[in-house]
Amino acid sequence: MRFAIAIPQFYADGEFEPEQFRAYLGRAETLGFDSAWTQESVLGTGAQFAPLEAMTYAAACTSRLRLGCVVFVTPLHSPVHLAKSLSTLDQLSQGRVEVGIGTGGKARPFAAFGLRPDRYVGRFTEGLALMKALWTQPRVTFDGEFWQLEDAAMEPKPAQKPHPPVWFGANTEPALRRAVRLGDGFFGAGASPTASFADQVKIVRQALAEAGRDPSSFPIAKRIYIAVDDDAGRARMRMNDAMARIYGRRTPPVEAATVAGTAADCVREVNAVAAAGAELILFTTVFDQLEQMERLASEVMPQVGA
Repeated sequence: MRFAIAIPQFYADGEFEPEQFRAYLGRAETLGFDSAWTQESVLGTGAQFAPLEAMTYAAACTSRLRLGCVVFVTPLHSPVHLAKSLSTLDQLSQGRVEVGIGTGGKARPFAAFGLRPDRYVGRFTEGLALMKALWTQPRVTFDGEFWQLEDAAMEPKPAQKPHPPVWFGANTEPALRRAVRLGDGFFGAGASPTASFADQVKIVRQALAEAGRDPSSFPIAKRIYIAVDDDAGRARMRMNDAMARIYGRRTPPVEAATVAGTAADCVREVNAVAAAGAELILFTTVFDQLEQMERLASEVMPQVGA
């Protein structure tokens, strides 16, 4: 079992303190976390830093932690720009980048990005193919539906060969099967209940078997929004308030998927996620982040799988 921690991103105007950010990530390395991850939300009332910039700052503050985002909603990105940025960050971090991608679904504000909502899955798959080509081929000629390149080069390539691991965020069976077909791993969403995640893992494992892929080469992970408090009621109240700030409204299904309570409560729920198939668990705390990380490392993680 590997454990990851969220990179702090939730800062309102003027709240960011560089020394605290550095200290948090340094402590995460000391505590033995495998990786640290961002998430992406460009528009919304919740104050949240952009993922790539937060990852870049985190790379400068660390030496061992792997750094990722789950997920970039890639249909809203130019694959050429995103491939270049991620390749640069992989070089700057000396090969520590993990790339999470997802379609984002048809409800995204496509018009704000100058896009139409139709064919967003086609944009997703074509964009990934173009990024992989730019990461791996000396020169790229690409005649796609959305993007065309002729004898184009992109240097430097990522430090990791052939390219950084590509994780898929997915919920539906077609998307999960697409993950197995095109990706390097599956990352369950923090808004997905453990029971739903368990069903998703079954689909992934079935698709791996059908494709003849070695399951050990395709890791499975899940984000958990989590809060540890000696007062379980207070933990739940603070968690729900924080999620309302992030999502801009109360979202009972999301709240139900989060974990909040005493250390014993959290151990029980995290063990359920591990039993459902998670090999990497990403803890995302939403208040008192340094204190919460310490409690997770001392009171929860040693009891997972014990």
